[in-house]
Amino acid sequence: MSRGCVCAATGHPADAVRLITSGFSARQSTGTTVWTPFFLSSLACAHARLGKSEDALCSIAEAIRVLETTNERWCEAEVHRAAGEIALLIPEPDSARAEACFKRSLAVARAQQAKSWELRAGTSLAKLWLDQGKPDGARDLLAPVYAWFTEGRDTMDLKQAKALLDSLS
Repeated sequence: MSRGCVCAATGHPADAVRLITSGFSARQSTGTTVWTPFFLSSLACAHARLGKSEDALCSIAEAIRVLETTNERWCEAEVHRAAGEIALLIPEPDSARAEACFKRSLAVARAQQAKSWELRAGTSLAKLWLDQGKPDGARDLLAPVYAWFTEGRDTMDLKQAKALLDSLS
């Protein structure tokens, strides 16, 4: 399932769906729910990238439901960020919903002092704001989060944030 999440994050959504779905089938007999919200949010994003909106919306709704019922909060910010991304990928994009999800993700990440999740949420929200013609707000949001990181600048998340900041200059 972890391999499926990597596939979802690196542009291989069909492989992600196959691996995560088969992983859920295999672990169903164990009764475990650990990491379920995270896996479901990755699955939801993969479905959205494949144009399977209903599957994406069902998976992200299930991720949020499991998050609430199990109280597994470590990935809460990422689940809400994924919900925002999905709101933009469906055939009738909902930018207001996406913005609300990104803001919730950002608030959760900040409350948990989870800088990596904050960077991801900030990047998603900054992209949306840039698309909406709000480059100053996007830069003001993302620059301090990016500046917090003093190493790891070769990671995918930091490279994406840097590229976005460069486009805002």
